[in-house]
Amino acid sequence: MYVNGFILAVPEANKAAYKQVAEKFWEIVRDYGAKSQIECWEVDVPDGEATDFRRAVQCREGEKIVFSWVTWDDKETADASHDKMMADERMEAFFGDGSDMPFDGKRMVYGGFEPLVWKEA
Repeated sequence: MYVNGFILAVPEANKAAYKQVAEKFWEIVRDYGAKSQIECWEVDVPDGEATDFRRAVQCREGEKIVFSWVTWDDKETADASHDKMMADERMEAFFGDGSDMPFDGKRMVYGGFEPLVWKEA
C-alpha cells in the first residue's frame, strides 16, 4: 500500500467548486490504478503552539483546511500513473492550466507515504 497525502487551504466560498474538482480528479486517478480517494473538509482544526495545519499552508482568513489522500497498491503504480495522468486529455479539459482552480496550489503540501499502521473495524 502507498498513500499520496495532501493538505491545502481552500476559500470557504469555494467548497462546492473544490468538491467538483476532487470528483473530476477521481475519474482520472481511478483509471490509472488508485484504490481510493478521501477528501476531508475542516471541522475542528485547532491552532498549534509551534506549528499546525494552517501555518503549513499559509491559511488565510476565510479559508478552510482540506486534508486528503489517495491510496495505491504500491509506490511503483503511483509513480507510473503520474506522467500518464498529466498527459490524459481530461486533465486539460477539466482543469485547464490550473489557474482557475478553487485554491492556491502553490501553498499545497503533499507527499508520498507507506502506511506504518492501518487498522479497520
